Amino acid sequence: MGSVLAECGFEMITAGDPLEALCRCTQICFDLALLDYQMPSLTGSQLALEIKLLMPDVPIVLLSGHAVLPSAELVFVDAHFGRGTHLDELVDAMRLLTNAKLPSQINRTAAAAWSHST
Repeated sequence: MGSVLAECGFEMITAGDPLEALCRCTQICFDLALLDYQMPSLTGSQLALEIKLLMPDVPIVLLSGHAVLPSAELVFVDAHFGRGTHLDELVDAMRLLTNAKLPSQINRTAAAAWSHST
């Protein structure tokens, strides 16, 4: 996913697990957190809460394999994208949440890679 979003103009910083992500939140300033709902030890919703406690103004986008999640899972999430989401929807939301002026054209190869991963 990182390479697909990099082709869309985003710089990605990754973490191997939720605890590493929280550690990075104390060390690095970033414009947006892109989280998976299914992770070891914490759900994306639980990690979103922890990130908001550390960095209340950072927007959080949650990706999941579920088309819909219960509203209680989205309290600390600024946008949720589930199964069937198109890459351009995700990229547009990320640009909006970060006020980013990134390339408006999405590479067809990146879009194809995204569609096969959702």
